Amino acid sequence: MRSLLFLSPLFALFLVAGCGNESEEVNVYSARKEALIKPLLERFTEQTGVKVNLITGNADALVERIKAEGEHSPADLLLTTDAGRLYRADQAALLASTDNAVLEDAVPAELRDPQGRWFGLSVRARVIVYAPDRVESAQLSSYEGLADPRWRGRLCVRSSDNIYNQSLVASLIAHDGAEATETWVRGLVANLARNPVGGDRDQIKAVVAGECDLALVNTYYLAMMQADPQSQETASRVAVFWPNQDGRGTHINISGAGVTRDAPNRDHAVRLLEFLVSDEAQRWYADANHEYPVRATVPASDRLSSWGDFKADTLPLVKLGELNGEAVRVMDRAGWR
Repeated sequence: MRSLLFLSPLFALFLVAGCGNESEEVNVYSARKEALIKPLLERFTEQTGVKVNLITGNADALVERIKAEGEHSPADLLLTTDAGRLYRADQAALLASTDNAVLEDAVPAELRDPQGRWFGLSVRARVIVYAPDRVESAQLSSYEGLADPRWRGRLCVRSSDNIYNQSLVASLIAHDGAEATETWVRGLVANLARNPVGGDRDQIKAVVAGECDLALVNTYYLAMMQADPQSQETASRVAVFWPNQDGRGTHINISGAGVTRDAPNRDHAVRLLEFLVSDEAQRWYADANHEYPVRATVPASDRLSSWGDFKADTLPLVKLGELNGEAVRVMDRAGWR
Protein backbone atom coordinates (compact mmCIF):
# COMPACT_ATOMS: atom_id res chain seq x y z
CA MET A 1 0.00 0.00 0.00
CA ARG A 2 2.85 2.38 0.89
CA SER A 3 4.42 1.63 -2.50
CA LEU A 4 1.16 2.40 -4.27
CA LEU A 5 0.77 5.66 -2.38
CA PHE A 6 4.33 6.61 -3.23
CA LEU A 7 3.92 5.75 -6.90
CA SER A 8 0.46 7.26 -7.46
CA PRO A 9 1.63 10.91 -7.72
CA LEU A 10 4.27 9.91 -10.23
CA PHE A 11 1.74 7.86 -12.16
CA ALA A 12 -0.67 10.79 -12.20
CA LEU A 13 2.10 13.08 -13.41
CA PHE A 14 2.88 10.62 -16.22
CA LEU A 15 -0.76 10.56 -17.27
CA VAL A 16 -0.98 14.35 -17.37
CA ALA A 17 2.22 14.64 -19.36
CA GLY A 18 1.06 11.92 -21.75
CA CYS A 19 -2.25 13.65 -22.38
CA GLY A 20 -0.42 16.78 -23.44
CA ASN A 21 1.64 15.03 -26.09
CA GLU A 22 0.59 14.79 -29.70
CA SER A 23 -0.03 11.34 -31.12
CA GLU A 24 2.18 10.14 -33.94
CA GLU A 25 -0.49 10.86 -36.53
CA VAL A 26 -2.08 13.72 -38.40
CA ASN A 27 -5.64 14.00 -39.70
CA VAL A 28 -6.12 15.54 -43.14
CA TYR A 29 -9.49 16.64 -44.52
CA SER A 30 -8.95 16.85 -48.27
CA ALA A 31 -11.17 18.13 -51.06
CA ARG A 32 -8.64 16.72 -53.50
CA LYS A 33 -9.27 13.20 -54.75
CA GLU A 34 -7.33 10.49 -52.94
CA ALA A 35 -5.28 9.58 -56.03
CA LEU A 36 -4.05 13.17 -56.32
CA ILE A 37 -2.65 13.41 -52.80
CA LYS A 38 -2.28 9.98 -51.16
CA PRO A 39 1.12 9.07 -52.72
CA LEU A 40 2.60 12.22 -51.20
CA LEU A 41 1.09 11.47 -47.81
CA GLU A 42 2.47 7.93 -47.88
CA ARG A 43 5.91 9.32 -48.67
CA PHE A 44 5.61 11.70 -45.71
CA THR A 45 4.84 8.74 -43.44
CA GLU A 46 7.84 6.82 -44.80
CA GLN A 47 10.15 9.71 -43.98
CA THR A 48 8.75 10.73 -40.61
CA GLY A 49 6.90 7.76 -39.13
CA VAL A 50 3.83 9.97 -38.68
CA LYS A 51 0.66 8.20 -39.81
CA VAL A 52 -1.67 10.25 -42.02
CA ASN A 53 -5.41 9.66 -41.65
CA LEU A 54 -7.03 10.94 -44.85
CA ILE A 55 -10.67 11.92 -45.22
CA THR A 56 -11.73 13.10 -48.67
CA GLY A 57 -14.95 14.80 -49.67
CA ASN A 58 -16.66 17.74 -51.29
CA ALA A 59 -14.87 21.00 -50.49
CA ASP A 60 -17.87 22.83 -49.05
CA ALA A 61 -19.07 19.74 -47.18
CA LEU A 62 -15.69 19.36 -45.45
CA VAL A 63 -15.84 22.96 -44.24
CA GLU A 64 -19.34 22.37 -42.88
CA ARG A 65 -18.12 19.19 -41.18
CA ILE A 66 -15.34 21.04 -39.36
CA LYS A 67 -17.86 23.68 -38.29
CA ALA A 68 -20.23 21.02 -36.95
CA GLU A 69 -17.44 19.19 -35.11
CA GLY A 70 -16.43 22.42 -33.40
CA GLU A 71 -13.57 22.43 -30.90
CA HIS A 72 -13.61 18.63 -30.82
CA SER A 73 -12.88 18.27 -34.55
CA PRO A 74 -10.12 15.72 -35.22
CA ALA A 75 -9.10 17.67 -38.32
CA ASP A 76 -5.50 18.94 -38.25
CA LEU A 77 -5.15 20.14 -41.83
CA LEU A 78 -7.72 21.31 -44.38
CA LEU A 79 -6.52 20.76 -47.95
CA THR A 80 -8.65 22.16 -50.76
CA THR A 81 -8.66 23.87 -54.14
CA ASP A 82 -9.01 27.55 -54.98
CA ALA A 83 -8.02 30.50 -52.81
CA GLY A 84 -11.68 31.48 -52.63
CA ARG A 85 -12.51 28.32 -50.68
CA LEU A 86 -9.54 28.74 -48.35
CA TYR A 87 -10.67 32.31 -47.69
CA ARG A 88 -14.17 31.06 -46.81
CA ALA A 89 -12.71 28.60 -44.31
CA ASP A 90 -10.65 31.39 -42.78
CA GLN A 91 -13.66 33.70 -42.54
CA ALA A 92 -15.50 30.92 -40.70
CA ALA A 93 -12.67 31.00 -38.12
CA LEU A 94 -11.66 27.41 -38.92
CA LEU A 95 -7.97 28.02 -39.60
CA ALA A 96 -5.09 28.93 -37.31
CA SER A 97 -2.25 31.31 -38.06
CA THR A 98 1.05 29.55 -38.76
CA ASP A 99 4.25 31.58 -38.41
CA ASN A 100 6.80 29.39 -40.18
CA ALA A 101 9.95 30.45 -42.01
CA VAL A 102 10.09 27.29 -44.16
CA LEU A 103 6.60 27.93 -45.54
CA GLU A 104 7.16 31.65 -46.00
CA ASP A 105 10.42 31.06 -47.87
CA ALA A 106 8.90 28.44 -50.18
CA VAL A 107 5.53 30.05 -50.98
CA PRO A 108 5.49 33.50 -52.64
CA ALA A 109 3.59 36.12 -50.67
CA GLU A 110 0.80 36.44 -53.25
CA LEU A 111 0.11 32.68 -53.01
CA ARG A 112 -0.54 32.59 -49.27
CA ASP A 113 -2.68 34.28 -46.66
CA PRO A 114 -1.03 37.39 -45.17
CA GLN A 115 -1.78 36.06 -41.66
CA GLY A 116 -0.39 32.60 -42.40
CA ARG A 117 -3.74 30.83 -42.21
CA TRP A 118 -3.36 29.10 -45.56
CA PHE A 119 -0.57 28.41 -48.05
CA GLY A 120 -0.56 27.58 -51.75
CA LEU A 121 0.81 24.13 -52.56
CA SER A 122 0.42 24.05 -56.34
CA VAL A 123 -0.59 26.46 -59.10
CA ARG A 124 -2.95 26.20 -62.05
CA ALA A 125 -3.77 28.81 -64.69
CA ARG A 126 -7.17 29.53 -66.27
CA VAL A 127 -6.45 29.68 -69.98
CA ILE A 128 -8.20 29.86 -73.32
CA VAL A 129 -8.19 26.65 -75.33
CA TYR A 130 -9.20 26.89 -78.96
CA ALA A 131 -9.62 24.89 -82.16
CA PRO A 132 -6.60 25.87 -84.26
CA ASP A 133 -8.41 24.94 -87.49
CA ARG A 134 -11.12 27.52 -86.77
CA VAL A 135 -9.34 30.16 -84.67
CA GLU A 136 -6.03 31.92 -85.27
CA SER A 137 -4.00 32.72 -82.15
CA ALA A 138 -3.55 36.28 -83.46
CA GLN A 139 -7.29 36.81 -82.95
CA LEU A 140 -6.90 36.21 -79.20
CA SER A 141 -5.53 38.65 -76.66
CA SER A 142 -7.11 38.78 -73.21
CA TYR A 143 -9.99 37.69 -71.02
CA GLU A 144 -11.56 41.05 -71.75
CA GLY A 145 -11.33 40.27 -75.47
CA LEU A 146 -13.68 37.31 -75.09
CA ALA A 147 -16.58 39.79 -74.88
CA ASP A 148 -15.87 40.96 -78.45
CA PRO A 149 -18.86 40.31 -80.77
CA ARG A 150 -16.55 38.38 -83.11
CA TRP A 151 -16.97 35.45 -80.70
CA ARG A 152 -20.78 35.49 -80.78
CA GLY A 153 -22.00 31.91 -80.43
CA ARG A 154 -18.45 30.52 -80.32
CA LEU A 155 -17.53 30.31 -76.61
CA CYS A 156 -17.98 27.52 -74.04
CA VAL A 157 -17.55 27.87 -70.26
CA ARG A 158 -18.90 26.11 -67.20
CA SER A 159 -21.53 27.67 -64.94
CA SER A 160 -21.25 30.69 -62.67
CA ASP A 161 -21.64 28.61 -59.51
CA ASN A 162 -18.18 27.18 -60.14
CA ILE A 163 -15.56 28.69 -57.81
CA TYR A 164 -12.95 28.82 -60.61
CA ASN A 165 -15.13 31.17 -62.64
CA GLN A 166 -16.04 33.19 -59.56
CA SER A 167 -12.36 33.69 -58.79
CA LEU A 168 -11.63 34.73 -62.37
CA VAL A 169 -14.39 37.34 -62.19
CA ALA A 170 -13.08 38.49 -58.79
CA SER A 171 -9.66 39.02 -60.36
CA LEU A 172 -11.22 41.12 -63.12
CA ILE A 173 -13.03 43.21 -60.52
CA ALA A 174 -9.73 43.77 -58.73
CA HIS A 175 -8.09 44.98 -61.95
CA ASP A 176 -10.91 46.61 -63.93
CA GLY A 177 -13.55 47.52 -61.34
CA ALA A 178 -17.04 46.07 -60.80
CA GLU A 179 -18.83 48.18 -63.42
CA ALA A 180 -16.45 47.31 -66.25
CA THR A 181 -16.44 43.67 -65.19
CA GLU A 182 -20.23 43.48 -65.27
CA THR A 183 -20.19 44.87 -68.81
CA TRP A 184 -17.62 42.24 -69.69
CA VAL A 185 -19.70 39.40 -68.22
CA ARG A 186 -22.71 40.55 -70.26
CA GLY A 187 -20.60 40.40 -73.40
CA LEU A 188 -19.23 36.98 -72.42
CA VAL A 189 -22.73 35.59 -71.86
CA ALA A 190 -23.87 36.99 -75.22
CA ASN A 191 -21.05 35.04 -76.90
CA LEU A 192 -21.87 31.64 -75.39
CA ALA A 193 -22.44 28.84 -77.86
CA ARG A 194 -24.65 26.95 -75.38
CA ASN A 195 -25.92 27.19 -71.83
CA PRO A 196 -23.11 26.46 -69.35
CA VAL A 197 -22.98 22.75 -68.58
CA GLY A 198 -20.38 20.26 -67.32
CA GLY A 199 -16.84 20.66 -66.08
CA ASP A 200 -13.67 21.89 -67.73
CA ARG A 201 -13.07 18.61 -69.56
CA ASP A 202 -16.56 18.93 -71.06
CA GLN A 203 -15.71 22.38 -72.41
CA ILE A 204 -12.61 20.95 -74.12
CA LYS A 205 -14.66 18.12 -75.62
CA ALA A 206 -17.24 20.63 -76.84
CA VAL A 207 -14.55 22.59 -78.71
CA VAL A 208 -13.31 19.40 -80.36
CA ALA A 209 -16.89 18.39 -81.26
CA GLY A 210 -17.45 21.75 -82.95
CA GLU A 211 -20.08 22.98 -80.49
CA CYS A 212 -17.86 26.00 -79.86
CA ASP A 213 -14.51 27.29 -81.05
CA LEU A 214 -12.89 28.25 -77.75
CA ALA A 215 -13.33 27.71 -74.02
CA LEU A 216 -12.01 28.76 -70.61
CA VAL A 217 -10.40 25.92 -68.64
CA ASN A 218 -7.83 25.20 -65.95
CA THR A 219 -4.49 23.97 -67.27
CA TYR A 220 -4.32 20.74 -65.28
CA TYR A 221 -7.57 19.42 -66.80
CA LEU A 222 -6.10 19.65 -70.30
CA ALA A 223 -2.79 18.17 -69.11
CA MET A 224 -4.59 15.23 -67.48
CA MET A 225 -6.48 14.60 -70.71
CA GLN A 226 -3.22 14.67 -72.65
CA ALA A 227 -1.72 12.13 -70.25
CA ASP A 228 -4.70 9.77 -70.42
CA PRO A 229 -4.55 7.33 -73.40
CA GLN A 230 -8.35 7.40 -73.60
CA SER A 231 -8.50 11.19 -74.12
CA GLN A 232 -5.14 11.98 -75.72
CA GLU A 233 -6.53 12.22 -79.23
CA THR A 234 -9.26 14.62 -78.12
CA ALA A 235 -6.84 16.79 -76.16
CA SER A 236 -4.42 16.96 -79.09
CA ARG A 237 -6.99 18.84 -81.17
CA VAL A 238 -6.99 22.02 -79.09
CA ALA A 239 -4.27 24.61 -78.50
CA VAL A 240 -3.49 26.76 -75.45
CA PHE A 241 -3.52 30.56 -75.41
CA TRP A 242 -2.19 32.56 -72.46
CA PRO A 243 -4.43 35.62 -71.94
CA ASN A 244 -3.25 39.11 -70.94
CA GLN A 245 0.43 38.55 -71.67
CA ASP A 246 0.79 42.19 -72.75
CA GLY A 247 -0.60 43.37 -69.43
CA ARG A 248 -1.09 41.95 -65.96
CA GLY A 249 -0.63 38.31 -66.98
CA THR A 250 -2.77 35.17 -66.96
CA HIS A 251 -5.08 34.51 -64.01
CA ILE A 252 -3.78 31.78 -61.70
CA ASN A 253 -5.13 29.97 -58.66
CA ILE A 254 -3.93 27.31 -56.26
CA SER A 255 -4.56 24.17 -54.36
CA GLY A 256 -3.61 24.93 -50.78
CA ALA A 257 -3.93 24.01 -47.15
CA GLY A 258 -4.19 25.47 -43.68
CA VAL A 259 -3.80 24.16 -40.13
CA THR A 260 -7.17 24.00 -38.41
CA ARG A 261 -7.96 26.17 -35.40
CA ASP A 262 -8.41 23.25 -32.98
CA ALA A 263 -5.87 20.85 -34.50
CA PRO A 264 -5.07 18.12 -31.95
CA ASN A 265 -1.80 17.35 -33.76
CA ARG A 266 -0.72 20.82 -34.74
CA ASP A 267 3.03 20.19 -34.84
CA HIS A 268 2.61 17.26 -37.21
CA ALA A 269 0.25 19.31 -39.36
CA VAL A 270 2.90 22.02 -39.73
CA ARG A 271 5.50 19.35 -40.42
CA LEU A 272 3.30 17.94 -43.19
CA LEU A 273 2.83 21.39 -44.70
CA GLU A 274 6.60 21.82 -44.75
CA PHE A 275 6.93 18.51 -46.55
CA LEU A 276 4.31 19.50 -49.15
CA VAL A 277 6.36 22.54 -50.16
CA SER A 278 9.65 20.60 -50.26
CA ASP A 279 11.44 20.06 -53.57
CA GLU A 280 10.45 16.39 -53.59
CA ALA A 281 6.73 17.06 -53.12
CA GLN A 282 6.74 19.97 -55.53
CA ARG A 283 8.31 17.83 -58.24
CA TRP A 284 5.56 15.26 -57.66
CA TYR A 285 2.87 17.94 -58.05
CA ALA A 286 4.49 18.93 -61.33
CA ASP A 287 5.05 15.49 -62.83
CA ALA A 288 2.13 13.45 -61.48
CA ASN A 289 -0.61 16.06 -60.96
CA HIS A 290 0.25 18.29 -63.93
CA GLU A 291 0.28 21.44 -61.81
CA TYR A 292 2.82 24.23 -61.57
CA PRO A 293 5.00 24.19 -58.44
CA VAL A 294 4.79 27.08 -55.99
CA ARG A 295 8.56 26.84 -55.45
CA ALA A 296 10.49 28.89 -57.99
CA THR A 297 13.37 26.39 -57.76
CA VAL A 298 11.27 23.50 -59.08
CA PRO A 299 10.60 23.48 -62.85
CA ALA A 300 7.29 22.69 -64.49
CA SER A 301 6.83 19.26 -66.02
CA ASP A 302 7.85 18.60 -69.62
CA ARG A 303 4.18 18.49 -70.60
CA LEU A 304 3.40 21.90 -69.13
CA SER A 305 6.67 23.34 -70.40
CA SER A 306 5.70 22.28 -73.94
CA TRP A 307 2.98 24.93 -73.85
CA GLY A 308 5.61 27.63 -73.39
CA ASP A 309 6.44 30.07 -70.61
CA PHE A 310 3.83 32.57 -69.53
CA LYS A 311 3.50 35.70 -67.44
CA ALA A 312 1.30 35.07 -64.38
CA ASP A 313 -0.91 37.64 -62.69
CA THR A 314 0.67 38.54 -59.33
CA LEU A 315 -2.57 39.71 -57.72
CA PRO A 316 -2.55 38.52 -54.08
CA LEU A 317 -4.92 35.57 -54.10
CA VAL A 318 -6.56 36.67 -50.86
CA LYS A 319 -8.33 39.27 -53.04
CA LEU A 320 -10.18 36.46 -54.80
CA GLY A 321 -11.84 35.57 -51.52
CA GLU A 322 -12.45 39.16 -50.48
CA LEU A 323 -14.18 39.93 -53.79
CA ASN A 324 -16.04 36.62 -54.19
CA GLY A 325 -19.37 37.96 -52.97
CA GLU A 326 -19.22 40.90 -55.35
CA ALA A 327 -18.18 38.60 -58.19
CA VAL A 328 -21.23 36.38 -57.64
CA ARG A 329 -23.54 39.41 -57.61
CA VAL A 330 -22.00 40.73 -60.83
CA MET A 331 -22.42 37.35 -62.52
CA ASP A 332 -26.05 37.08 -61.38
CA ARG A 333 -26.93 40.57 -62.62
CA ALA A 334 -25.24 39.93 -65.96
CA GLY A 335 -27.09 36.67 -66.54
CA TRP A 336 -24.25 34.14 -66.22
CA ARG A 337 -26.06 31.01 -65.14
